Amino acid sequence: MSIVKDISKLSLCLNQGSSLTIGNFDGVHIGHQALISKVMEKSREKDLKSIVVTFDPHPLRVILGQTPPFITTTEQKLDLISQLSPDYIVCLEFNKEMARMSAEEFVHYYLVQGLGVKELVIGHDYAFGKDRQGDIHLLRQLGQDYNFHVQQVDPIYRNNSIVSSTRIRKLIQNGQVWQARPLLNRFFQIIGNVVAGQKRGGPLLGVPTANLKLRDELFPKTGVYAVWIECEQSIYPGVANVGYNPTFDMHELSVEVHIFDFDTDIYDRKIRVYFVQRLRDEKKFSGFEELLNQIKMDITKAKEILKDPETSPEISFL
Repeated sequence: MSIVKDISKLSLCLNQGSSLTIGNFDGVHIGHQALISKVMEKSREKDLKSIVVTFDPHPLRVILGQTPPFITTTEQKLDLISQLSPDYIVCLEFNKEMARMSAEEFVHYYLVQGLGVKELVIGHDYAFGKDRQGDIHLLRQLGQDYNFHVQQVDPIYRNNSIVSSTRIRKLIQNGQVWQARPLLNRFFQIIGNVVAGQKRGGPLLGVPTANLKLRDELFPKTGVYAVWIECEQSIYPGVANVGYNPTFDMHELSVEVHIFDFDTDIYDRKIRVYFVQRLRDEKKFSGFEELLNQIKMDITKAKEILKDPETSPEISFL
C-alpha cells in the first residue's frame, strides 16, 4: 500500500486499470469502510488496482473557509484508510483551482487519464465538482463516454438512522463516545505529544498525568472518561479529563491522562487515547481533598468498566 499525492506516479494504472472510490472520508466510519471494501472486491474480480482518492485540506475548508471540527486529522484519516489495505491512497491537494473544475473536467483529468478508472464506487449521496454537478446521473453518463462502470453503494443504517460523519460528530460532542463506537467500528481516538503540564497531578495529588499537546479538532464533551492509552507499541488502561480544570481556574482546553500503574517517563512521546465511556461532568471542587477523593472514585469506576471484554481496544500501533 502506498500513499501518493502526484497522480503521474501511478501511470501503471493506465495499463492495468483501477477500481476506485472518491470522498472526504472524515472519520473513516463503517459507511466509508463499506465503500472501500466494495472497491477492493471489484479490483479482485477484474484484476484492477484498488485506489482510494481523498483530499487535503477538506474541500469545504477551501470553499467556505469555516467548517465543523473534523473527526479525524488528515494523518489519522490516511492511517485508518491504509489499515483497510487498498493498493494506493491518492491524497490530492484541494485548492481554489480544483474547486473551479467542472465534474467532467475532474473525471477526465484525474480519474480517466490519471488513474485509469474502470470501476468507480461512490456513496449514496456523493457529488463533486463545481456546484456539485458530479452526481450519480452525470457520472453514469461520463462512464458511458469514457468506458468505466459506476456503482452507487446504499447507505448503512444503525438504530434506524443513516451512519454519517455528521451523526458521529454530534455523538462525540455530546460525550456519547460509547454510542459512536459501533458507527466507527472502533473507539473514537485522539493523538498527541506529551508535554509539560502544571505539575499538579503527581506532586500535589499523587496522581501523575500526561498532558497532551492538542493536534485534533474534535474533542468529546468536557468531562472525565474511561480510556485506553496506546504508547510505545503497548496499551494501558486509564482515565482522561477533557476540560478547563475549573478547580485551578484554568481557561484553556486541555486533555490530561492518568495511566494506571504506570511510572515510565513518556515526555515528548506520541500517544493515542481511545475514549471508551464518559464517567461524569467536569466540576469545580472546594479543594485538593475533595478533588482527590473524586479522582479515586473515577479510577475505581474506570477500572471496572475497562475489565469488561466489551471494552477491549483495537490496537493500531503508532
